[in-house]
Amino acid sequence: MDITTSGLHHVTAIAGEPQRNIDFYVRGLGLRLVKKTVNFDDPGTYHLYYGDEAGRPGSLLTFFPWTGIRQGVVGTGQSTSTAFSVPQGSLGWWKDHFAAIGVESTLSRTTPDEDRLSVRDPDGLSIELVASSATDPRDPWDSALVPAEHAVRGQHSSVLTVADPERTIGLLVNDLGLRIVGEHGDRTRLAAGAGGAGALIDVIAASGGPQGLGAGGTVHHIAFRVEDQATQELWRQELTSRGHQVTAILDRQYFTSIYFREPGGVLLEIATDTPGFDIDEPLLELGRSLKLPPWFEPSREAIENAVAKITLPEENNPGLVGARS
Repeated sequence: MDITTSGLHHVTAIAGEPQRNIDFYVRGLGLRLVKKTVNFDDPGTYHLYYGDEAGRPGSLLTFFPWTGIRQGVVGTGQSTSTAFSVPQGSLGWWKDHFAAIGVESTLSRTTPDEDRLSVRDPDGLSIELVASSATDPRDPWDSALVPAEHAVRGQHSSVLTVADPERTIGLLVNDLGLRIVGEHGDRTRLAAGAGGAGALIDVIAASGGPQGLGAGGTVHHIAFRVEDQATQELWRQELTSRGHQVTAILDRQYFTSIYFREPGGVLLEIATDTPGFDIDEPLLELGRSLKLPPWFEPSREAIENAVAKITLPEENNPGLVGARS
């Protein structure tokens, strides 16, 4: 297949109470809330998008927060960890930062050129900060809460934990065009496009582990990026011809999406880079207001009454005050 993905677009996970989620990712991790909208399949709850200043593909972590949701089970058939790229030498600062806000963290090394700091968000989702010897050229979001020299540059990689890694790796290589770039114990690393941070998938074999159960603190799906909808349609045709059950192209307002499951059970998405998050609010004001797609606008009052009231930290929108909903 001549069409390729250049890397990760976003990861979507399931959370509980939305204010707690916002406080951790904006104040704790130093990301920017770039869009506050609703779950298009359940408009009574939010869909929250975090990323860099503009919410560029490859920087995004998004959440469906359901207050009171039960705790999920992390296991096989899931993406079990989401890693973000930070500059080399910054993990000491992050360890102190997390300690100051009451978050436990653990340092480790999974490859000779990568150090990791692992934490869990308030719902138990596994988040890792990876400091690599390879320079990440992406600019950080100037959050005013995390010094730029330590700040998150964007996604680094996602982990897929599966019972039969050969089938999952086969799909990633043969159907999605990734390539194997390393093996470390039970972890096989694959890269898309030019490789590097934001284009990496680690597949872990866990044949004896528990089956994952999607709920609070688990990843719902991971998305790969393509340039535009025309390219996405080519992907859809190709994947369908290879026997995958692929959805129709779905309008997510800020990108379009198709979905299918890989053999290990992980839900995968292919999402477009366009049109982006500034189509319905200025860059300076991203995340400040509840944005709805046109088909939900007639129900705006009912939706606003249904979703939880939240307060957005003022650091999310420098120069603006009173950023509340």
